[in-house]
Amino acid sequence: MTVNDYAKQRADLLADIDGLRVEKNTDKHVGTLIFDRPPMNIIHFKNRAQISALIEAMDQDPEIRVIVIRGANGIFSSGGDIAGFLKEPRDGMSNMADHMAAPERARKPVIAAIEKFALGVSFELSLACDFRIATEGSEMGLPEIGLGTIPGSGGTHRLAQIIGIGRAKNAIMRGRRISAQEALDWGILAQLVPDGRLDAAIDDLVVDLASRPQIPLASVKQVLNTAGDAPLHVGLELEGQAFEKIRFGPEFEHGVDSFLKKKKPDFSDM
Repeated sequence: MTVNDYAKQRADLLADIDGLRVEKNTDKHVGTLIFDRPPMNIIHFKNRAQISALIEAMDQDPEIRVIVIRGANGIFSSGGDIAGFLKEPRDGMSNMADHMAAPERARKPVIAAIEKFALGVSFELSLACDFRIATEGSEMGLPEIGLGTIPGSGGTHRLAQIIGIGRAKNAIMRGRRISAQEALDWGILAQLVPDGRLDAAIDDLVVDLASRPQIPLASVKQVLNTAGDAPLHVGLELEGQAFEKIRFGPEFEHGVDSFLKKKKPDFSDM
């Protein structure tokens, strides 16, 4: 495939977006991907590739420092389009996990803002994010076993890495929903907030992350993403290489200078 072919394929993919929208706030340096298909914000099969492309586009936007994924109408998403799934051809089924791994591939931090439901593919997408914040009444889960199938977008391995194989089997093999409190206790969530406080919590985290030096932030994300499956010696080698690269960068120089002068560093342009 030539570069022009790839560009046309990407343009065609994004020319007909339904059920998704993007908002950008340049003052806060945040881009937000929103599921918007009332009432439950279900995700159609084509949306998976579109989600990946939109996250990639925001990751390349120099005005965006943080990416947020959320749902409209007070609901994250009830999952995929079950009725339409059987109509899809076999081709492309094996790369569903690749599309939902877009938040993990992004160099910028990605936050999932969960309300009410994060089920099926939407929960799998959230598991690839760096931070998950949910409201107290939210429920999460991978209910695919009840449909006679299994999760196919990365959920089995990511959930097991986060909560352990025993808890993952109990949740996935029984198709049971995970309460927000369980999700917090098990390390799925970074924060649990009362209903009505999600926007404030997301804003606080966005401001915090946007104020951090971007190259070190991207580097430590990459290093941490290897922690789940790379041998210790490989992870330590990656960490050492990243540290050596950053050690002589302007961010570290500015941070040390600010520390010695006893003032807060300003990484807004870094």
